[in-house]
Amino acid sequence: MVGGAVMILPIVLTSVPTPLRRILPTIRNLHLRFRHPVSSPNRLPCSRIFAMSESSKTATHSYTNRLASEHSPYLLQHAHNPVDWYPWGEEAFEAARKRGVPIFLSIGYSTCHWCHVMEVESFENQEVAKMLNDWFVSIKVDREERPDVDKVYMTYVQSLHGSGGWPLSAFLSPSLNPLMAGTYFPPEDMHGRIGFKTILRKVNEAWKTKREILEKDGADAIEQLSEAFAAISVNRNVSNTLNQNSLKLCAEMLEERYDKTYGGFGVAPKFPRPVELHLMLYYSKKLLEDKKQNESKETLQIVCHSLQCMSRGGVHDHVGGGFHRYSVDECWHVPHFEKMLYDQGQLVNVYLDAFSYTKDTFYSTIARDILDYLKRDMIGESGEIYSAEDADSAEHVNSLMKKEGAFYIWTIKEIEDILGDSANIFKDHYYIKASGNCDLSEMSDRHDEFKGKNILLERKDVSFMASKWGMSKDEYNRILGTCRQILFNKREGRPKPHLDDKVIVSWNGLVISAFARASKILLTEATEIKFNFPVVGCNPGEYMEVAEKAASFIKNNLYNEDECRLYHSYRIGPSKAPGFLNDYAFLIAALLDMYEYGGQIRWLSWAINLQAKQDELFWDKNGGGYFNTPGEDPSILLRMKEDYDGSEPSGNSVSAFNLLRLSSMFMGEKSDYYRETAEHLLLVFEKRLKEQTLAIPLLCCAADILSSSSRKQIVVVGNKTAKEFSEMVTAVHENYEPNKTVIQVDPSASEELDFWQSNNPSIAQMAKTAPTDKFAIAYICQNFVCRAPVTDLKDLRAVLSEVLKPEEI
Repeated sequence: MVGGAVMILPIVLTSVPTPLRRILPTIRNLHLRFRHPVSSPNRLPCSRIFAMSESSKTATHSYTNRLASEHSPYLLQHAHNPVDWYPWGEEAFEAARKRGVPIFLSIGYSTCHWCHVMEVESFENQEVAKMLNDWFVSIKVDREERPDVDKVYMTYVQSLHGSGGWPLSAFLSPSLNPLMAGTYFPPEDMHGRIGFKTILRKVNEAWKTKREILEKDGADAIEQLSEAFAAISVNRNVSNTLNQNSLKLCAEMLEERYDKTYGGFGVAPKFPRPVELHLMLYYSKKLLEDKKQNESKETLQIVCHSLQCMSRGGVHDHVGGGFHRYSVDECWHVPHFEKMLYDQGQLVNVYLDAFSYTKDTFYSTIARDILDYLKRDMIGESGEIYSAEDADSAEHVNSLMKKEGAFYIWTIKEIEDILGDSANIFKDHYYIKASGNCDLSEMSDRHDEFKGKNILLERKDVSFMASKWGMSKDEYNRILGTCRQILFNKREGRPKPHLDDKVIVSWNGLVISAFARASKILLTEATEIKFNFPVVGCNPGEYMEVAEKAASFIKNNLYNEDECRLYHSYRIGPSKAPGFLNDYAFLIAALLDMYEYGGQIRWLSWAINLQAKQDELFWDKNGGGYFNTPGEDPSILLRMKEDYDGSEPSGNSVSAFNLLRLSSMFMGEKSDYYRETAEHLLLVFEKRLKEQTLAIPLLCCAADILSSSSRKQIVVVGNKTAKEFSEMVTAVHENYEPNKTVIQVDPSASEELDFWQSNNPSIAQMAKTAPTDKFAIAYICQNFVCRAPVTDLKDLRAVLSEVLKPEEI
């Protein structure tokens, strides 16, 4: 695995015929000869280092194309290419139809390494540009801005090759049907790879001589893909009961793939796929409740070991906080250095869950590490949370050369000169060597790109190293923290990686959820814990402020209140793209977390409205489940229904959880509707739940929750401004309990009483009849059949610490 290309596992498209039965007979040889770098974890030499475009460094430009009017950072990066780029839209389609030429479609994103490489090698090359301009209509798409476009043609690439990545390079007919596609192409034939110029010539020749055949093959390919996805959409006489073994099957498959040495699952390259760890934590808790303590402990150990190895590896930015995209080796050491927002949010939640489960502040500190990085570097003045930081940056202030990881790596001389007397401790702790430290795996640096350079890595834990140096753990941590602060300050003087300041609703949702949950969960840390840079050690209540500000930004800038509709992204202004399923599902989940952890009814009300709109726009009324897109754009040839929980969870998986959470908050028809919708959604994917659980870990957890009758509601009633109320809510969130719903009600707030009277009269009645001489009172319920109310914090903690069974309530 190399550069910015991201592997899409073949398991994503198990429902799609691979390869397609009949496509591209006239240029099939191009596909068979083509091998993209993502098919191998090896880095390629030299291509990682490339000159920055001169046009990006000067005030005047030799060329300016239509992309100069766009807002996307990725499109703007190509605004001065000699290629006559169009953005995706009718103007481009009409140009192709009028000229009678095929479309060249290039899809990438602003922090994609190999997208940068292909730009410099090909799109800034005047010979290549002339070929593209003469023979094709060229369209550039930001996959983060238009995931609907990307999904159609990435599906095609995956069906053709079994995997895919970015940049995605596709040739389309003027009717937008695919003719051929791949990913990164070098400009010339080299290293056994067909060159981009060769491909352009062959496609042009084939179009001129065999256009009718090509167009028919492209239409057939889309038809076959449509049929495959229609099979998922149709309710295929599924049984009335979901397979209840999917959770166990998925956990067993993950255990088989578990790396006992370095943690994580599978072999290099290693991605931190948080949904896998989420499932294992959930399964461990379930085993514990079933009195299988030994099995539970073994499963928990897999999660803890993996989280520890990840955080100690180079995939974690020890100096600045946060996590890089993935590691090219099996030991989490040498990363692809870009930082993606969706990784940060999910990882925070997994580390928070591990802390709640184990009470080990190692995990809470890593959660803080990520959150504090986001607060410092990734949030705008209005609360908007940015998308990503690039992997590449200039090596020196005046350099025109960019190199992956230049911002993050160190020579031993730099460490010694900067840290002085503390350098020896720091070098020992982070495995820093004169020859460079990327030598732990043959996969780490196969072409000596990091020779003499060091990527910080902890090979031993702090307790061991402190003992080795004859220090207390606190003193040792203090020295390391001071060193990291000094290095951070020095690093700030380096040219920074490009910041993609686009705001994506779905990714913001993942991070808003993390900030909201942290605001209460981290209040349970030991008061004597000492924080060291890059952890700030702020009051966790500040994290809820971040969540609320980000949610408010979305509501004010990316939400049409009259139509109750979301836009997908924002930069300078809202994007042209509508909100997609993930935008609704991830934001709804975040709003539910904001309510359960913060208690403001306005967030719950908005979640309910968004869920209604999601059902209206995306629900398949014939077969059940949610489509990815609203289906209103005729240029999107495939309307798909995803369930794969990959680098991001699928919209259907998150929606299943949302529906189950909402069903547990209400009673009567509303509760029934949410639960029945969740059940129908899961039944659509029943075959996957039986046969391919490894692809859908989050959906497996949702199916288990649906099949369980033990979901609990905890209702806290009282004065929300009172200390006692806050302490009770904190206690409710203190322990890892994924199968609970928390409802907060203030009897003095007429708006809340009216809301609950309309949606769940039982809650309203609890609030009205709660003792008035108490600041807070808690009810622990099962389907709103409740135990006697608890008014003492100590008693509440005692009750919550029990492993509750339905019959005990």
